[in-house]
Amino acid sequence: MSQSVVAKRYATALFNLSQQQGQTASIQSELIELKKAFRDNKQLGVLLSSPKLSVAKKKDIMANIFKGVNPIIMNTLFVLLDAKRLDEIQNVITEFHELANGAAGVAEAKVYSTRPLTENESNSISASFAHKVGKQTLRIENIIDPSLIGGIRLQIGNQIYDSSLSAKLDKLQRKLIGS
Repeated sequence: MSQSVVAKRYATALFNLSQQQGQTASIQSELIELKKAFRDNKQLGVLLSSPKLSVAKKKDIMANIFKGVNPIIMNTLFVLLDAKRLDEIQNVITEFHELANGAAGVAEAKVYSTRPLTENESNSISASFAHKVGKQTLRIENIIDPSLIGGIRLQIGNQIYDSSLSAKLDKLQRKLIGS
């Protein structure tokens, strides 16, 4: 969860507007790509925060780079740029996702496994664990971790459910050493 009050305010405004326009899902998916763009291209943030460029020039650069992006998102970027808050874009996107997921009854989850999960396995995990966190469904990110040996480790927020073989072996080892 973001610690920025500013990001929360911008995200709330963006979320409310996206709901009014009925575009929450499409904006959420575009924001995922936008977040990757800013995360993977650190030079972009440096360029857009440069005092050598005018705000108009920065807007032109952003309009060219993010051509085809939803106008609501583009306007949000321009507002952040005008307010000299573009450094908050990652936090705004994170806050937006939390608001959108909360409204849709979705929780973000990371599933660590030794191999990629099938769609049936992902759906089964979602159905089994969503109710434990008070949500309707889980949006699962599958992370491959060969050190688990077998089984899975599920992380939903700050809760971890570990049924991996390596965790069971560690527990057995502690039990044997303790007795």
